[in-house]
Amino acid sequence: MEQFHHPFAFPLENGHVLPSLDIAYTQLGQPNADQSNVVWVCHALTANSDPSDWWKGLVGEGCLLDPKKYCIIGANILGSCYGSTGPLSPNPASGLPYYSDFPGLTIRDMVKAHVLLRQHLGIRKIALLLGGSMGGYQVLEWAVMEPTMVQKLFLIATSASESAWGVAVHTAQRMAIEADATWHHHHPEAGAKGLKAARAIGMLTYRNYMTFQEKQTDPDPEKIDGFKASSYLLYQGDKLVKRFNAYAYYILTKAMDSHHLGRGRGGDLIAVLQTMQQPTLIMAIRSDILCPPDEQAFMAEHMPQAQLVTIDSTYGHDGFIIETEQITQHLKAFI
Repeated sequence: MEQFHHPFAFPLENGHVLPSLDIAYTQLGQPNADQSNVVWVCHALTANSDPSDWWKGLVGEGCLLDPKKYCIIGANILGSCYGSTGPLSPNPASGLPYYSDFPGLTIRDMVKAHVLLRQHLGIRKIALLLGGSMGGYQVLEWAVMEPTMVQKLFLIATSASESAWGVAVHTAQRMAIEADATWHHHHPEAGAKGLKAARAIGMLTYRNYMTFQEKQTDPDPEKIDGFKASSYLLYQGDKLVKRFNAYAYYILTKAMDSHHLGRGRGGDLIAVLQTMQQPTLIMAIRSDILCPPDEQAFMAEHMPQAQLVTIDSTYGHDGFIIETEQITQHLKAFI
């Protein structure tokens, strides 16, 4: 992981201003002379800047996106806790971490930071811009903001605007965090129990009924407590608490809620999608209940050069990071 420091004021969409900016990023491989091998990967909610770490099977040596062939770049999004400016960063006004004083963000703010990093790295062309879920939100915004910079898009399990269902899920997660008695205490572990509960809520939408039935059903009909499904959610909650932060989770889910490509552009999603001329591969996951295939079909219908592929997976929304064999098959043909 490398660090880029932007020492100048960074205005946010909501009117607040960050006095400076730090962006953590990972670069795998080197750009060729005409930068026709530059691939930029935008990450989802709790991932980091290194796509070879969390998109195993798609990015890395021996994979479709191999650093020996491509220059692969990823940047940790603003508001996260993996090296970019966020709630745990020092507030220049006090020298102490921002915590609850960190201002709200939007996807557009995150992409503006990506653009600053692109300029810093001297990237003049992105041959392929890709992302799933929240990463796809960034891809869409960026493709609209810099249409001549981005050559091709790959979008999976994502949408042009956050759905009411998505907002409801995120609200329930934030309610769980707010219910933690330590929430708003100014220390890094504040809201940890709430974050654990929020992760459990999220897992219900990242997977689905079939996944839980197949993987978490207890074989013992005599059992009256300590069920596999319960243990699984407790385990997933503990895992996230050890590697993430409640303040960052709160800020980032708020950012997802505000995702709407039409905001500030006339409000018409269809009209904005119709302006996007990049060749685009859109992938839907048939079992995804968080961002269902209708969302991807809507984009494919209105983006002039988009093609839609729907894959099968028992993993629901999480299929976008698990089904790398299927993703590779279709993405290879596309690029």
